Amino acid sequence: MCGILGVLQADGAVDPGWLLRAATAMRHRGPDDEGYLLADLAGEHLRPCGGPDSDPALTLPPVREAAAAFPLGLAHRRLSILDLSPAGHQPMGAADGRYWIVFNGEVYNYLELRDELADAGHAFHTGTDTEVILAAYRHWGAACVARFTGMWAFAIWDVDARVLFLARDPFGIKPLYYLNDGRRFAFASELKALLTLPGLTRRANPTALYDYLTENVTDFGGETFYAEIRQLPAGHTLTVPVDAPERAVAAPYWAPRWGENRDITFDEAAAHLRDLFLRSVALHLRSDVPVGTALSGGIDSSAIVSAVRHLHPAQEIHTFSYLADDPALSEAQWVALANAHNGTVPHGVQVTPEELVADLDALIATQDVPFASTSIYAQHRVFRRAREAGITVMLDGQGSDEYLAGYANFVAYRMASLLLRGRWGEATRFAKTMNASPHYTGSRLKASTLGKTLPNGLRRLQADLRLRLGCLLASDGMSGLRRAIGRTGGSTRAAWLNQAWFLRQGVRGWYKRGYPGGEAMKGHMCSQLTEGSLPALLRYEDRNSMAHSIESRVPFLTTEIVEFVFSLPEAYILTDEGIGKAVFRRALRGIAPDPILDRRDKIGFATPERAWLHLVRPWVEGVLAGAHAAAIPALNTRGMLDEWNAVISGARPYRPQLWQWLNVIRWAEYCDVSFAP
Repeated sequence: MCGILGVLQADGAVDPGWLLRAATAMRHRGPDDEGYLLADLAGEHLRPCGGPDSDPALTLPPVREAAAAFPLGLAHRRLSILDLSPAGHQPMGAADGRYWIVFNGEVYNYLELRDELADAGHAFHTGTDTEVILAAYRHWGAACVARFTGMWAFAIWDVDARVLFLARDPFGIKPLYYLNDGRRFAFASELKALLTLPGLTRRANPTALYDYLTENVTDFGGETFYAEIRQLPAGHTLTVPVDAPERAVAAPYWAPRWGENRDITFDEAAAHLRDLFLRSVALHLRSDVPVGTALSGGIDSSAIVSAVRHLHPAQEIHTFSYLADDPALSEAQWVALANAHNGTVPHGVQVTPEELVADLDALIATQDVPFASTSIYAQHRVFRRAREAGITVMLDGQGSDEYLAGYANFVAYRMASLLLRGRWGEATRFAKTMNASPHYTGSRLKASTLGKTLPNGLRRLQADLRLRLGCLLASDGMSGLRRAIGRTGGSTRAAWLNQAWFLRQGVRGWYKRGYPGGEAMKGHMCSQLTEGSLPALLRYEDRNSMAHSIESRVPFLTTEIVEFVFSLPEAYILTDEGIGKAVFRRALRGIAPDPILDRRDKIGFATPERAWLHLVRPWVEGVLAGAHAAAIPALNTRGMLDEWNAVISGARPYRPQLWQWLNVIRWAEYCDVSFAP
């Protein structure tokens, strides 16, 4: 796990000093080693720095100006996980000098690939997965990424083909940002490295800002919060001709999809999923440094801890958990149960609102952009505790909620699937069951009208409108209705939002999450994996873990597991009784504790955000009424203060926008964001 960086300068003058400064901004991602390479595009003149073959004329620190003007520069910060020796130094070159790589992440099946490539005649000189990637690219070309199981963002300079080849893993677990303005192409693992580029305006992306303030969306496909910086989407490659970087071409290589359901019984599906999951956990445990696990007490994290114990009965397992003070949000009893069941060494973390305020700027610096809620801080503290305990690798349960129906609104998408297939009776019975369940009191389905109004109405609608109505059924309240039919929501008329400024920037409508046709619930699964909750959760996880020089691994996210689940009937995933993760619950019987597998509630790293902000009221009001807030044209200070005072007085309920305002104001100040047109 590392930080990578590169720049291709059209005028042939890479600034070595900038390369060093930008890499230093990501030192937390790789405190164990650093390496640099300056080169001409023909690969005839190379100036490596920072490793055993370094040019002594380029000293660290600082990097002195090179005698010649080099158009290509690569940089790497290393967190040593596999083969801790200097042999893992990067940038790493192939033996014949044709290929050079900077790599962030892990390819867990590198041993199996290494054997396959060795049989094909490739020689290896290190014990790293980095060298395996180089050999795989030489052997299979761009198609090599389909053979990797893991998480990665890497760039390979192919000297002979005169291209930079960049790739990001199928789920976007590892980040990869880039800028391509015609005169330079630059990429990095974190925005903070690119923000050091000379001449960058740091101009805010108005559409991204609008989506965050009105919908709490923090990830936007290929766009970012900065107008000039993009990110390579998950499951994509980017081929950049070094002689004409403006002709860079991005191409997808994987995305979740589904077709006909496979012919398999529920028990057979559970047995196969169990095998896939245990195999994935085993691969994710490959490490030459200590491994721990994050434990919330929910099904997913408990399953990982239990799988580790099942695979390694005698291994010492360290778990790290956030323990909320609020009894309504505390999962302490479930954490204790999972720890006792598996005989772990537990570590608990508790936090206060005063600590959040004290650490907020550091958290903004870690995340680089506004984030969804204060729960991100709880996660940040868990990783800090893990580093204090000497852990370098952590396993975490991100990803399964998005494709195993772990969220409450999946029940309505399941009903939408029934409706779209014309199974009205089943839909009515399903809705009645859900409405009678204490687990879905916040998202009632109107069963009384399904048998009368909806069938006739649906028959009169075109296919696309049917799909939109399915979305309506799966939405939460009126905001969901507005999204489903594509109308502007009430928040755009809120007094705290300067709608006129957004209109002048060309921003018009709401961010809309959509999905391809087919079964509605699987469509929602696909949407959540690619553009819904998962991209943001993975970004938070990457930044919070790497801020403490920890590699966080997510065993639920392999293409093999996801493709298998997408091949199952929806009822195997979410039952007629509204039980999500049904097939996975069955798969883990006998491994994880039954009371945890039987849980129907969901808490996670929830924090008492409203209570926290009340406790630090003077700080909140100082930020909202301050000069930095007044300087942001997207916000109206008076409207924010009126809303805050209404919440404090009890006249209005707490709304997530309160945190979003604070976050935007502090982000804009800390990162010196520009709101100029």
